[in-house]
Amino acid sequence: MRTVLVTGPGGAGRTTLAAASALAAAASGRRTLLVSAEPIPGFPFGPEPTPVTDRLDHARIDSGAHFRAELTELQQRASSVLDMVGAGRLDGEELTELPGSPQLALLHTLHRAAAGDWSTAGYDTLVVDLPPLDQALALLALPEQLRRYLRRLLPAERQAARALRPVLAQLAGVPVPAQWLYEAAARKDEELAAVQALVEDGSTTLRLAAEPGPAAEDALRTARTGLALYGFRADLLVANRVLPRHSSDPWFADLAAQQEKCLGHWHEEWAPHVPVHEAAHLGRDPRTADDLAALGIPAPDERGAGRVDDPWWIEEEEPGEDGPGEEGRPSVLAWCLPLPGATKEDLRLVRRGEELLLTVGPFHRIVRVASALRRCTVAGAALTDGVLRVRFTPDPALWPRTP
Repeated sequence: MRTVLVTGPGGAGRTTLAAASALAAAASGRRTLLVSAEPIPGFPFGPEPTPVTDRLDHARIDSGAHFRAELTELQQRASSVLDMVGAGRLDGEELTELPGSPQLALLHTLHRAAAGDWSTAGYDTLVVDLPPLDQALALLALPEQLRRYLRRLLPAERQAARALRPVLAQLAGVPVPAQWLYEAAARKDEELAAVQALVEDGSTTLRLAAEPGPAAEDALRTARTGLALYGFRADLLVANRVLPRHSSDPWFADLAAQQEKCLGHWHEEWAPHVPVHEAAHLGRDPRTADDLAALGIPAPDERGAGRVDDPWWIEEEEPGEDGPGEEGRPSVLAWCLPLPGATKEDLRLVRRGEELLLTVGPFHRIVRVASALRRCTVAGAALTDGVLRVRFTPDPALWPRTP
């Protein structure tokens, strides 16, 4: 299934772009599902896939209903614990969703489309209207992060020792987590794994909507760094609400000139790798299928070329003053990652065991060190020409010797 994730700076028309992309995909002959939390004029707004055209269905994300269902199920599974401490039950009608529930509801909806009950409906294309750009990048990184948390908090090897839990509880003097907790964690890990596989699939790409201007230019510059860090690719940047370039009105002329300057930067920075589509301002908000078609948004290609499987690569640096490494060891190995737009002031690196904790501005990721570098020690790092190079030197105690 071809997946298109649509986002952009707040107020830039990302929901409009998602709807236009879905209509274009359906018009090209592909059976398409559009998922959105925002209402779209002229589209049905039900929680289950509902036909819009012959080849296009739309489903909304109901975060409130998802939150109530999840908490009600949790109460049922933890009923013995709640009864033991004398806790009362919360009714669904009195539950108000908490911050963060929309993101979890969206992940659940993606699971339904990727591996749940919607996955058997035979859709060729999935178009998802994501939150604003900064929130969307954090959301796409969330499945990987949550799975790591689950592995650390509830390791699988502890679950294997469930026969020893009564003994362990007596020896430690504290209760051992019940089986239902491990089962719930396993179900969540399976759901998150399906979403992570969808996000990281090579046929998944991002589409970005932005209205040309200084604020959007700064947001997209930051987003380029985040996309590179997480290994995502965009297949289209839509410059939305572009004004006519020639106007007798000085106010419109100045604004059009500002947009044109910004568009020049976008074509220079993005166009070599990501097409830039200029969608003209219609003089009104798009409200019909004809309005969406007038934007000229191209349909997603069938295959896509989304995530980079491994954006890192290893280089062997030239020997320094100490000469080449002894006993067949390379002198210095550099682990390289392109980070366009990153600055040294926003960059922080920490190695902990076999993991590298990397923070670039608002983005944070924990990656497993390449196997060839786990026998090395970090000798330094440098950010040059938009590429981060983490330098490793082989540890003589761990590197195999050449006979």
